[in-house]
Amino acid sequence: MNPSIQQLRVFVAVAHSRSLAEASERIHLSQPAISIALRKLEESVGGALFARTTRQLALTPEGEAFLPVAVRLLNDWNEAFEDLNDQFSKQRGKVTIAALPTLAAGLFPRVIKRFHEAYPRINLSLHDVLAEQINQMVREGRADLGLSVPPSDADDLTFEPVLEDSYVAVCPSGHPLLTQSTVAWRQLAEYPFIGINRLSSSRQDIDRIMQSVGERLDILCDARQIATVGRMVAAGLGISVLPSLSFRQIAADGIEYRPLVEPTIRRELGIILSRRHPPSAATSALRQLIHHHE
Repeated sequence: MNPSIQQLRVFVAVAHSRSLAEASERIHLSQPAISIALRKLEESVGGALFARTTRQLALTPEGEAFLPVAVRLLNDWNEAFEDLNDQFSKQRGKVTIAALPTLAAGLFPRVIKRFHEAYPRINLSLHDVLAEQINQMVREGRADLGLSVPPSDADDLTFEPVLEDSYVAVCPSGHPLLTQSTVAWRQLAEYPFIGINRLSSSRQDIDRIMQSVGERLDILCDARQIATVGRMVAAGLGISVLPSLSFRQIAADGIEYRPLVEPTIRRELGIILSRRHPPSAATSALRQLIHHHE
């Protein structure tokens, strides 16, 4: 048994009109074509759906029972293709993004604003997590797109560069390091230091660079959130190092920064996608907007 969607449309049209002529006008099919479609449908289901009289067509008990089912099937069919069309035309949908906190706060708010203006019916879900979590979420399909540093040893992921960031020394107002236009990494060892999450990609960079210049940080304490680091620095507890983009999250009275040099480190940031999960139309639109961010 293999009834077609066309046969269902014919059945519903004839059932509502009880006339081949009226059904023909309603669905723009000839009466012979309607008769053939009905006959094939009845052959498929194994019995008569209409009792034919001289004046009109009347539904059999089986036809009466099948009519609401056929209407529901047609509605589901139409809604399915309308939803699909909405998704391809970016009129509806959802995109889940996993992003480093630096990018989630420093880049993404402007992107979200522009994306929502262009596609108001597409819902965005943002997770600000660490780099390894981003890779895992994209790999498993729990995030459509990642915003992070280049993944290492990840053949199942692709990376598209978007921008470069650098590290800055963050100090309380009036700190001696602020008398300089730049700060050398080795100078950080001279002051109490507020560290950021040891599992973060930024912290791993900081530890590696300090080791390369032969100095150790005098870590007063570690904080998981960048905003917490900023408040502790503003309170005069110590200095810190953060990506320059993240300074927008903590910029406030009582805190300033200087670029870090010797060495000058550029950190590449961009879009992470899965090779196994092709992006949706909505994800592709967001991806293009990120590439053309201002």
